[in-house]
Amino acid sequence: MIYAYAPILILIILATIIAFLAIFLGVIFGPRHPYREKSVPYESGISPYGTGRRRVPVKYYVMGVLFILFDIEVIFFLPWAVVVRQVGITGLIVMIIFGVIFETAFFYAWKKGAMEWE
Repeated sequence: MIYAYAPILILIILATIIAFLAIFLGVIFGPRHPYREKSVPYESGISPYGTGRRRVPVKYYVMGVLFILFDIEVIFFLPWAVVVRQVGITGLIVMIIFGVIFETAFFYAWKKGAMEWE
């Protein structure tokens, strides 16, 4: 029984060795030419303004959490759709309850204005 997991263990060990080897070789043989322009923060083609510690509106986090929640909902619906004939009416009822709970949360967030972008 334990021998069935040996290929997975070997794959994990090999992946870890290759990852550390790639990082190590990059540090050893990578070019090092530091100069002032390289050390300046830069993102998306825009030079930064102000400090990196300015406040970010909570709406960004709320939108991210909502995206993750509704993405998980879709992830749960896909396997159910594949085995819908095997789970029968019980599986259908459970998924209807699951969908109603998530859609209630969706409409609540919508009514509260969590998805409004300013």
